[in-house]
Amino acid sequence: MIIAQISDTHIALDVPDAGQRIADFERAIADINSLDPAPDVIFHTGDVVHNGRAEEYAEAVRILDKGRVPVFVIPGNKDDRANMRVAFADRGYFDPNDEFIEYTLEDYPVRLIAVDTLNTASNKGDFCVERARRLAERIEADTTKPIAVFAHHPPFMVQVGPEPLNFETPEMVERLRRTLQRSTNVIRVISGHVHRGTAGHVGEITATVMPSIATTLRWGEYPSHMKDLPVYHIHRFDPDFGPAGGFSTETRIVEEADAQEALECVETCAGGEVASWTGKTAEGFARHADWSGSS
Repeated sequence: MIIAQISDTHIALDVPDAGQRIADFERAIADINSLDPAPDVIFHTGDVVHNGRAEEYAEAVRILDKGRVPVFVIPGNKDDRANMRVAFADRGYFDPNDEFIEYTLEDYPVRLIAVDTLNTASNKGDFCVERARRLAERIEADTTKPIAVFAHHPPFMVQVGPEPLNFETPEMVERLRRTLQRSTNVIRVISGHVHRGTAGHVGEITATVMPSIATTLRWGEYPSHMKDLPVYHIHRFDPDFGPAGGFSTETRIVEEADAQEALECVETCAGGEVASWTGKTAEGFARHADWSGSS
């Protein structure tokens, strides 16, 4: 199974870099459409828009509708649940009347569980007792398949970010970590929010974080030729990788002229270490990439 992850597109129509954010988003979707083999799904891990406005979601939907495979979204701290429900309710994968935008996708070799960590009072995440109960129920609903969990806020301390703790309280992130570790079927956690690529662990579970698609909002040091190039993640699940199958994660850089030369960083499921780098400028990128923990 192949999952193309995008995150933190922050579409806004009244900011100086509005055109750049839209262009970055469109280029990422176009590059995903060029992948061979094609991904099974595109998953947006939140901050789809910047101000939660209906007109911003209309622009985001226009771009996402260009995707050639099913697209799924979860809210980030900049999203508005009410307007997101209106924009995406006709897709049919979440309950538009639910308090949270959460769901489980069961039609793939991996169960994909979407968690809502939106905190309406803060940019930091929220994971209340009710959300923990619901996630536990989703995890335990099927014990026969591996699980990947998607949440906007990463469930570990991101030491390379401006604020290591990305939830409102340490108790909230600890509650999420305990819930994720209730089952050994959970083998990957996939997030965004901090606008830089990094990785961590929740117990034995590898957790990955991708940079923001919006290049003007991306954190970290990049070579000058890459500053305007969107970056996204490709997650591949191989059922033959280990006793329960496993994931590898590639960071793909969308080249301006030739997407075929996009640089990839491959990270293994078994320990969260960088396994190999491929591409013409791998050595130069490795010195700057947040994935390596260098910034």
